[in-house]
Amino acid sequence: MSEKLDAIDRRILRALQRNGRMSNVELANEVGLSPSPCLRRVKLLEEKGVIDRYVAVLNGPRIGLGLTVFTRIWFKTQHAETTNQFAETVRNFPEVAECYLTTGECDALLRIVTTDLHAYWRFQSDYLMRIPSVQSVKTDVPMETIKASLELPV
Repeated sequence: MSEKLDAIDRRILRALQRNGRMSNVELANEVGLSPSPCLRRVKLLEEKGVIDRYVAVLNGPRIGLGLTVFTRIWFKTQHAETTNQFAETVRNFPEVAECYLTTGECDALLRIVTTDLHAYWRFQSDYLMRIPSVQSVKTDVPMETIKASLELPV
């Protein structure tokens, strides 16, 4: 269910997406509120589930995870049990940063983060190709990142 957001809520969300660690006083100043009403609004956004959680966004290459690949998966069948089995399996792979079931040419799209191309090749052959529901895997390796954002356009 979509929550109704006013202009102040949107300013709060934009500011927190840029810096989730800012103090309530800093946030209140940025959005034009006094601290108490600002804190009440943030708490309400958290309670409603608009703010899902707070995280630290890591710099992959700085911690040895310099390769991101996009992997397209085709299933052997289109049965619900196939999809569910695949989903349960990939949820347990820390290398899979994102996984989407798709319409169109392939059945699933994964964003995988790992150390290098050899490590990805090992992951694909040792794990992805051994999932019983997987028929085929195709991988796209990006040459340059133009934009990568976790911010939603509120």
